Amino acid sequence: MKRIALTLGDPNGVGPEIALKTLATLTRAQRSQITVLGPAAVLSRTAQSLQLQEVLGEIRVMSVGELPDAAHQPGQIVAEAGASAVESASTAIKACCAGEFDAVVAGPHHETAIARAGIAFNGYPGLVARVSGVPEDSVFLMLVGAGLRIVHATLHESVEVALRRLTPELVVAATIAGLRACAAMGIDKPRAALFGINPHASEGDLFGPHDSHCTKPAAARLRDLGYDVTDPQGADALLADRDTRPFDLYVAMLHDQGHIPVKLLAPQAASAVSIGAQVLLASTGHGSAMDIAGTGRARPDAMLRSLHLVSGWTTQTSDTRSLA
Repeated sequence: MKRIALTLGDPNGVGPEIALKTLATLTRAQRSQITVLGPAAVLSRTAQSLQLQEVLGEIRVMSVGELPDAAHQPGQIVAEAGASAVESASTAIKACCAGEFDAVVAGPHHETAIARAGIAFNGYPGLVARVSGVPEDSVFLMLVGAGLRIVHATLHESVEVALRRLTPELVVAATIAGLRACAAMGIDKPRAALFGINPHASEGDLFGPHDSHCTKPAAARLRDLGYDVTDPQGADALLADRDTRPFDLYVAMLHDQGHIPVKLLAPQAASAVSIGAQVLLASTGHGSAMDIAGTGRARPDAMLRSLHLVSGWTTQTSDTRSLA
């Protein structure tokens, strides 16, 4: 069985709650392969409020990212909590690089809290790259949910910045990373479709030269390398027929192109996987849900799916509806 590092994410968000609820659905054998990283005091308080102390007693906890009691304010955006999320994830990634774990499942972070801590951060893929010591533009986010796998060439940045960064080389790298991830998930000879940058993939150059300069050369280069990849098309057209989608992977050029369809079809239940580095890290496809943090109402579905995705476990767990 794979050894998994599970981090709490922002301790003022729903991360501690969904981590404990996820663990409660697992068998003892599965729990024995998991180490939880985050503030131990926060985990203890959360377990008490959820009446899951017995579950907490059966797992290994590595206390990192501790924060003062005054900074533990569920539902509030606090700099110390943002720093805690980064510290626990960084520690887990380093341990994975050192061979102590086989994969990381990271709780949801809050980017404003991290920014208030003065930490440069643009998502888990960038953190995986920095901690692993590989170029940031070699690690990408892939959302998995509702039968879709969508890798993002750009992520948390303005459209203006993303357009400057998009190059054929970046699109090729994102696509190859996504296809390799599909192969690792057991998909034989995966097929990929590229979303155009502009509507209708620019319709010639009617809506701008971006696709003729970027996505079309990328598609040609990928086919020259032997990959089964389409020419760029409008994202809406590629996703329109839900029942007959023939592609195993879609490549989004911009954040919303990929996030909207997955979150529409798999609300609160998608996995966000950082691909392209030595470390396999999966997180929830949703945020830290500050509006319900500390209320006991958060569902663990997305974290549970992320855990199964990276662990390869097929053992059935209890119905998560009982934990909602």
